[in-house]
Amino acid sequence: MKEKNNTDKITRKDAIKKMGKYAALTAVGTFVILNPLKAQTGSPPDPGGNPFD
Repeated sequence: MKEKNNTDKITRKDAIKKMGKYAALTAVGTFVILNPLKAQTGSPPDPGGNPFD
C-alpha cells in the first residue's frame, strides 16, 4: 500500500480560522449592501413628488 502525501490537508484549527474569515467578510458585505440608512441617503429624491396629494 502506498502512503498518501498529506501536503494538501489543513488542520482543524486552520480550517476554523479560514471559515471565521469568510464568515466575517460575508457579514460585513451583507451589512454594507443591506444597510437601510445608507441606502436611503444614496437614493435620488423623488422627482415627481407625491401624486396622491
